[in-house]
Amino acid sequence: MRRRKAQNREVMPDPKFNSKTVSKFINMVMLRGEKAVAEQIVYGAFEIVSQKTTEPDVLKVFHKALDNVRPHLEVKSRRIGGANYQVPIEVNKARGVSLALRWIRDFARQKKGKPMEQKLADELLSAFKSEGPSIKKRDDLHKMAEANRAFAHFRW
Repeated sequence: MRRRKAQNREVMPDPKFNSKTVSKFINMVMLRGEKAVAEQIVYGAFEIVSQKTTEPDVLKVFHKALDNVRPHLEVKSRRIGGANYQVPIEVNKARGVSLALRWIRDFARQKKGKPMEQKLADELLSAFKSEGPSIKKRDDLHKMAEANRAFAHFRW
């Protein structure tokens, strides 16, 4: 091993739902250290989601959307004998959740013409229904891993 492994920091659960995942999502949405603004955006998006779905518990919708977006396989570039191979590897749960949160946030930010709360709510709802750009990104990643299955023996 070349370097030390980064220490995992323990995040405090958010005040409203007492969930560490929601707290991570708030931290991910936050820009320039403005956590109060990020909390308003995320909680506002959850409020919109609760109005648009029949599910009474918003956290269930959030976690289902995360599970739908979370990738199970990804490819890592590995150099062997002068050639680079895209080697498929399994994604551990923490990294998968982190990727899912990032994709949902990024695709919500790319949309134009609406407030961020609305864009985030739309993205969460489409992920909950297993549609939308974040699901497409997961499927593309899985397709690439499947296409490079022949190089799976290069796993380390």
